[in-house]
Amino acid sequence: MPAKNESGAVGLTISKINELNLVDEVIVVNDGSSDNTQEVAEQAGAKVVTHPYSKGNGAAIKTGARAASGDVIVFMDADGQHDPRDISSLLEKIEQGYDLVVGARQKGSQASVGRGIANSLYNNLASYMTEHTVEDLTSGFRAVRVDKFREFLYLLPNGFSYPTTSTMAFFRAGYSVTYVPIHAAKRIGKSHIQPMKDGVRFFLIIFKIATLFSPLKMFLPIAVILFLMATGWYGYTLYEFGRFTNMSALLYTGSVMIFLMGLISEQITALMYKDQT
Repeated sequence: MPAKNESGAVGLTISKINELNLVDEVIVVNDGSSDNTQEVAEQAGAKVVTHPYSKGNGAAIKTGARAASGDVIVFMDADGQHDPRDISSLLEKIEQGYDLVVGARQKGSQASVGRGIANSLYNNLASYMTEHTVEDLTSGFRAVRVDKFREFLYLLPNGFSYPTTSTMAFFRAGYSVTYVPIHAAKRIGKSHIQPMKDGVRFFLIIFKIATLFSPLKMFLPIAVILFLMATGWYGYTLYEFGRFTNMSALLYTGSVMIFLMGLISEQITALMYKDQT
């Protein structure tokens, strides 16, 4: 569990996990908290790894993955959103042979309407890219086989988009991914997500989804649209004025350049996964 200033919820969350007797160890990564998160977590019976300063949610996830001693890791939030009783459902799917099991939040579980809409767009785009149904791309409640997850630690960002990156990496590597329906409760304490940055974060995640799986699937439709626009404009100017215009040349050039960018990006992406193929 990554935790930054979660003293109000982390102790109760750990206690609920321990009551279930489902896991061998509970690791809390204290991401530079300014409150007594570390003390509360230790008193509740967790192993605490502390960052000397806040490095980000993704960095905490990577620290926890390196510190874990088991062959399966369950990631969940320390703020009370995730119900520890759902852990058994995630582990059951792992036992059935899946490599990554994601807790898919159902209706009513989103923090706000805006974030619900954004997550729906993420899921639809990821489904298009992977050609598999992606039920919840950004859920932080998940179980993974540790050996496979550690293959992609170098890809994971230090910020909040680690779920997106890891999910797409598993799909790209051909590993088995499935979903378990969960309900996420309202968090205890203040969210660390900054609403003003959500717009920029949205576009970054969109491009990350594309580059992590198949960039050409993102670039090719844009190139085709530009090519059709160029052809349409050329047909119009040829009919009306009997000539080929600079606008047509610009659109044709843009179409070719975007296609080539997608092709090069596709080769770079393939190199990123060369050790897993």
